[in-house]
Amino acid sequence: MDRFTVAVISQTPNPQQVIYAAMHQDYAEGFVCDERDRWPSEEKAGEIIVKQLLAGNRGHYGPLEHPQIVLNCGWFPHSTMQQIRTHRVGISFDVQSMRYTGQRIVDVVEGKQEVEDVFYLRPIGAYSDRQGKRYEYTPEQRQQDLDWCLAACKRYQERINQGFSEEHARGLIPFDVRQHWVLSANVRSLLHLLDLRWKADAQLEAQKLCELIWVPFRDWTPAIADWYESNRLKKARLAP
Repeated sequence: MDRFTVAVISQTPNPQQVIYAAMHQDYAEGFVCDERDRWPSEEKAGEIIVKQLLAGNRGHYGPLEHPQIVLNCGWFPHSTMQQIRTHRVGISFDVQSMRYTGQRIVDVVEGKQEVEDVFYLRPIGAYSDRQGKRYEYTPEQRQQDLDWCLAACKRYQERINQGFSEEHARGLIPFDVRQHWVLSANVRSLLHLLDLRWKADAQLEAQKLCELIWVPFRDWTPAIADWYESNRLKKARLAP
């Protein structure tokens, strides 16, 4: 969906071995680090995790909380940030506040950035509301909304020039200003987020965020991702 981006900042190396070590320590007599040279490979560790922790919905997800991934999410509307931060168990966020990042609003007025670089509007097309009522978002309506965003930028610039603080002037701009944020999560909390925000009835932009998160997650923990895709993906099951 247009400019939406998710990039990896950092991630725990060998995450499936880390989960295996945590799981193994639960029932091992010895100190598991002393056995490091006998740990299964990353691929084999993933197979063991699926078999002993995940298959059959055993519900023992604690070991999944150890590996951590840090993602940079960019150009999403403010409403998407609101949706995902609701489910922040095990997830941390640092997000632009519009208190220190208002220059881009002024840049729109000065022609240095396009309106849609700074604000998000849904694409033209057919939609429905929560009650199933269908409607069309037309090119004419979308242009009217773009014009409204530009007018709001001009009012923002006017108030800033009058000496208003950024946190005061930001109240004048459209709700879905684009925001970048850093998100950190462990494996369990990320699966929790995907369960809740990649459902068929989740908002479109939240679904797109999950779709983009899925790409690095799948590469990072392939065995767990394969299991999740076969058993939980978009099935709206209760989050683990």
